[in-house]
Amino acid sequence: MGTDVTRAPRTKTAPKRSFGRVLQGYVALTKPRIIELLLITTIPTMFLAAHGFPSPWLILATVVGGYLSAGGANALNCYLDRDIDAAMNRTKNRPIVTGLISPRNALIFGLALSVISTAWLWLLVNPVSALLSAAAIFLYVVFYTMLLKRRTSQNIVWGGVAGCFPVLIGWSAVTGTVSLTAIALFLVIFFWTPPHYWPLAEKFTADYRRAGVPMLPVVASRGTVAVQMIGHTLAMIASSLVIVPLEHTGPVYTVSASLLGAWFLFLVVRYALRVQKGKSGKELNPMGVFHGSITYLTLLFIALALDPFFSL
Repeated sequence: MGTDVTRAPRTKTAPKRSFGRVLQGYVALTKPRIIELLLITTIPTMFLAAHGFPSPWLILATVVGGYLSAGGANALNCYLDRDIDAAMNRTKNRPIVTGLISPRNALIFGLALSVISTAWLWLLVNPVSALLSAAAIFLYVVFYTMLLKRRTSQNIVWGGVAGCFPVLIGWSAVTGTVSLTAIALFLVIFFWTPPHYWPLAEKFTADYRRAGVPMLPVVASRGTVAVQMIGHTLAMIASSLVIVPLEHTGPVYTVSASLLGAWFLFLVVRYALRVQKGKSGKELNPMGVFHGSITYLTLLFIALALDPFFSL
C-alpha cells in the first residue's frame, strides 16, 4: 500500500519507566494472547504423535522454544508495523507506539529471541523442529509482515501459513519427521485462520482503512467476505475429518470434530445470512464468529489430545 515500514511513527510522550513497566512492555511485544492459541495446538499434537503421554521434558522444551520463537516473530512484527499500530485505535497503546520500548530495542529483542529459540529447539528438541521454527519466523516476518500485509487483501490467508507451523513443530518434536497427519492438522489451521480473523477485521474496518491495510473486509463487500468464510470453513472441516482415517482416531476425536465442525459452520452461515439481510453492528455481531472460532479450535485440539487415551 506504499507505506514506508522503516519510518518511525510519532510516538506519545514516553511513559514513566520502571523495571516492572519495561518488563511488561517486552512481554507485550511477544503478544502472549496470540501465543496461547499457538500452544493450544502444539501440545495436543504432541499427544497424538506420541499416542499417549510424551516426555514431560520434551513438552516443556518444545513449549518454551515455541514461545520464544513466536515471541521473537511477534516483536519483529511490532517493530515493522509500528506506523500501522500508531494509526489504529486497537493497537495505539503497544509499547513501541507509546515510547515505552524504543524501536531499536524492540528490533534487538525480536532478533535475539528468534536466534535463541532456534538454538534452543535445535539443542533441546531436534534439528527438524528448529528448522520449522526458523521457517515460521521467516514466513511471518518477511512473507506476511513485509510483503503481503500492505499489498493484498489475501494477506491473512497466505500470511497465516506461519501460524500453522506449531502443529508441525509439535509433531516433529515427538517423531523427528512431518507426516500426512501433521499436514492435515496444518491445513485445519490454514483454513481456520480466515474465518477466525476476518470477523475481527470487520469490527475494526475503520482502523485498517485509516492505516492503509487492505484486509478483505476493507476492500470487498461483506457478502464476498461471508462467502469466502463459508468456503474456508468447509475446507477446514474436511481437513479435520481426514485425520480420522489417517490416525484411526476413536470416537472422542471423530465425534468431536464432526459436532464442532457443524457448530462452527452454523455460526458462519448464520453470519452470512445476517449479512444478506443487511444487518450491521451488534445485529451482525462479527465478534460472535471470532470468539466462536477460538472455542472451536480449543475444543477440537482438546479432543485430539484426549483421543489416544480412549482409543488404546
